[in-house]
Parts: sequence; C-alpha cells; structure tokens
Amino acid sequence: MQTVVLGTSGTTPQDVIDVARHGARVELSTEAVRALAAARDVIDALAAKPEPVYGVSTGFGALATRHISHELRAQLQRNIVRSHAAGMGPRVEREVVRALMFLRLKTVASGHTGVRPEVAQTMADVLNAGITPVVHEYGSLGCSGDLAPLSHCALALMGEGDAEGPDGELRPAGELLAAHGIAPVELKEKEGLALLNGTDGMLGMLIMALADLDTLYKSADITAALSLEALLGTEKVLEPELHAIRPHPGQAAAAANMLAVLKGSGLTGHALAGEAPRVQDAYSVRCAPQVAGAGRDTMAHARLVAERELAAAVDNPVVLSDGRVASNGNFHGAPVAYVLDFLAIAAADLGSIAERRTDRLLDKNRSHGLPPFLAEDAGVDSGLMIAQYTQAALVSEMKRLAVPASADSIPSSAMQEDHVSMGWSAARKLRTAIGNLNRIIAVELYAATRGIELRQGLTPAPASRAAIDALRAAGVAGPGPDRFLAPDLAAADAFVGAGKLVAAVEPVTGPLA
Repeated sequence: MQTVVLGTSGTTPQDVIDVARHGARVELSTEAVRALAAARDVIDALAAKPEPVYGVSTGFGALATRHISHELRAQLQRNIVRSHAAGMGPRVEREVVRALMFLRLKTVASGHTGVRPEVAQTMADVLNAGITPVVHEYGSLGCSGDLAPLSHCALALMGEGDAEGPDGELRPAGELLAAHGIAPVELKEKEGLALLNGTDGMLGMLIMALADLDTLYKSADITAALSLEALLGTEKVLEPELHAIRPHPGQAAAAANMLAVLKGSGLTGHALAGEAPRVQDAYSVRCAPQVAGAGRDTMAHARLVAERELAAAVDNPVVLSDGRVASNGNFHGAPVAYVLDFLAIAAADLGSIAERRTDRLLDKNRSHGLPPFLAEDAGVDSGLMIAQYTQAALVSEMKRLAVPASADSIPSSAMQEDHVSMGWSAARKLRTAIGNLNRIIAVELYAATRGIELRQGLTPAPASRAAIDALRAAGVAGPGPDRFLAPDLAAADAFVGAGKLVAAVEPVTGPLA
C-alpha cells in the first residue's frame, strides 16, 4: 500500500486523492514531529502564564472574553468539540471525510497549531485504520473553517460519537478505536480548537472535483467530436491557426483534442445529396472548444488556489516561527469558496452546450438526414426522445446549482463571526453538479454513437470507432428498436465516470490535454 509522508510544508493534490480515495497510509516525518513538539512548548509556556491567550486560556468566538482557570481547560477543549459537533442531515461520503481528516492533519503537522505530536499520530492512526467518523451534510458556514464537520472528526478521536469501520459497519467510535488498539486522545490547551479551525472539507472537495473535471472535460471534447461527425459537420474550425489568434490555452487544448479524435474521419464535411454545402455549423458544434476551453482555464485558476491552500497552515491562533501566538483570519473560506462556485458555473455551461448538440442530433429538421429521435421506426419507436428530456432536466438543475453560494453570508456567534464564506455549501453543490455533468455527457455519448452508426456507408474516425466499440463492449446497445433505456444510460454514465471513454480513445489519439 502506498504511503504518504507529511512534513511541515503542506502536501500535494495527488496525496489527497491517494489518501481519500485509495486508502494510502499516512506517516509523519521526523521534521513534522520536531515542529509539533517545538510549537507545543510555546503553548505550554503560555498556558502557565496568568495573562489570557485566545484559544489557550479563554473561551471561543463571542465567549472569548472569559479567562478559563487551569482546572477547567481540559474540559473547555472537550466541550468545544462536543458542542461544535452539531451537524445534521445525511452523512457525507467516506472520501470527503478522509480528505477532511488528512488535510486537518496536514495543517497540524506544519507545527503552527500547537497540537502535541501524540495527537497528530492518533489522527494518522485513525486514517490508517480505515475508521471514518460520521460527518453530516449541514453544519458548516465555511468560517471559522468547516467547524461542525471537523468537530465530528475530532469527536471520534476522543472516542465519542459514531464512525464507520473499514468493513463499512457503523459503530461507536470508542469501540472502533479499541478494536484497532488506538487510545482516545485527552485534549489539552488549544488542541480542541486547533482540530476544528480550517478549510479542510471544502479544500478536499475542491481537489477531488478538479480530478473528476479533468476527466470530464476530456470526455466532453470526445463527445463533441462524435456529435460533429454524426451531424456531418466540418473540422476546419478546429485548425490550430484559428485558435492561435485568440490565445486562450484551454480553447487551444479543447480544439486540439477534438481534432485528434476526428483525424481520419470519413464523415466530416460530407454534404448530403440535394443539400446545400454548409459554410458553418451551429454554435453548439462550432463553439465547443471555446466553451470547454473557458472551463479548462477556470480549472487552471482553481488549481492555483488549491495549491496555495495546500501549502497553508490554517488555524486561529497560530504559533509563528518567532514564538509568537497570533490571532488571524486565515480560516475564512472565501478563496476556496469562490473557485468552487466558479467551477459550478463552468460545469453548467459545459452541460448546457452538450445538451444542445444532443437535441440537434434528435431533430430531423437539423440533423442532416438522421431519423427522428434516432429511432428505428419513428412513430412506432420513440428512440432517444426521453433520454434528451432527462438530459435537459439535469441541465436545468445544473443551472440552479450554478447560483453562487459564496455570494451569501449569514452572521453567527452573536455577530462575532459576522461574515462567512459558505464554502462548504459551494463544495457540496459542486459535487452534485459534477455527477449531473457526467450523466449529461453520457447521454450525448449515447446519442452521438448511435448517430454515427446510422450513417451507413460512411466511415468514422479510428478514435471514434474505438470509442463506439468500447461502449458496446460495456453493454450499451447501438441502434435498434425501442428498449428499456434506463439501464443503457446508467451503463453509459458508469463508462464515462470510470474514465473508460478517455481510456478507449487515447491509444489512438495519444494523450489528450
């Protein structure tokens, strides 16, 4: 099993994916353990002084004015975890919780939080044991970070609350810790606060979203190319010279991908008998690189934000390298929230243009010779009519999901926390949008491949043929009489989501951008 070693300087997107989705083990470097111990010495020294220090010897948020006596400080740390573990609603996905825990450990390992090395080691042990605390959908305002979700994770470290074991069974966290030989932590000054105060949930979901969207944007380029073929469109608009004079890198990459898929096609630019030669295709075909390219450039900006956040130590207060303990506002989720919302907007537009191509394939007045709804016997058969309805419903929902969460703010903590990021909500809706985008692309794939196969006597590009063959091998049927469509669409959805469309095409085209 792969091992990820955490030092003091952050981590990488791939490390997050490996831990969250693939169960990679986590270890603390010697450097991190030393930094943890040094920062803890600073906190212990401050805890011994009579002067109040926020998070060390005071209450929290609007209650920070109370100085807490020595004998109540352990109780204070336990209480913040218990009281803040106030989430409601359905459980969030295991991979999200693992990303959340790993990223909180990343900040702890920086040596800027004052958490003891043994607490950090327990966090790693819980991850390595495959124990996943129950975290709920609702509870985070994205400031001070993802408080409620992180509190549910910290609660499990204390041996309280519920968690899922590696076998998938839900049990009391204390039982699971005992079964794996892990002692519950007894929190000391500042540690409860340090385990709760970060953007880790929204950041973890951003990193996984970028990985998923990377595959989906390549898949969308492929399905756009397949639709262009099925519609007998022209590939001339994809020539590199045209995209060089509008130098958006994402646009050039999308056009190059489509051109690579279409290489050797016998369908492009083909005029039907009695039909006037087409000078231009519709926008949904001709402008596919511009839309997909703008989304790619949005992803590039989001990656930059994610990389900066991965290098950050997000906590309040923090232990600085000169020994000062300073309050700050670095827990505010705005940088992450904005790009999560931006990605949802781009994904909605990509889904929208894909649906327009599908609709064009099904309309006999605009499909240049294809049968109505790609049906075997139109009238007796309805073909893919309702598949497009489903796709349209998904697009409509994606437009609703594109409304920015980060434009909202609800004051909390008696107006102490009077401006919040709503970044967790932005991340949750982006995950839903990505699932919908996958389905939308799957419907276009289903329609475009059927359209190509109905062009009898014309030969598709070798890459297109590879995509069609792989889809059929996955159990998704081609043209024919009406059949129960839902299983075919589900299989196409799984095919796209597993990256099999990209995997089928790249041996022919080479790596897609």
